[in-house]
Amino acid sequence: MKFESNYHFSFENLIVYQKAIAFGEIINELVETFPHKETFRLTSQFSRAADSIAANISEGSASTDANFNRYLKMAWDSSHECVTWNTKAYLRKYISKEQYESNRALLTEIGKMISSLRRKLNIKN
Repeated sequence: MKFESNYHFSFENLIVYQKAIAFGEIINELVETFPHKETFRLTSQFSRAADSIAANISEGSASTDANFNRYLKMAWDSSHECVTWNTKAYLRKYISKEQYESNRALLTEIGKMISSLRRKLNIKN
């Protein structure tokens, strides 16, 4: 997912960042359909965790490899938190089986990409 701008940041080149941004937008749109009673519960938790994946990637990217690795671990943790919220949304019948599986596939891909980047950073040190 590319965005038009006259200004560019190097972390925006990371495909994992682009996928994390896209995932956050998917979840933002999805939680809009959740019941009002979930606004300060599932809706808030799910969208925050989803947005946190990309936020941690961007926040740590300009730092040392060791610090970036720490932020990538937090992004990985947030992706796993999304697995829980996705399951809760499915169990509460707020999302379809297809959406549930699609989200899991995206989270699996993002998680693998984060792990691969973390391994690459560890090898450099």
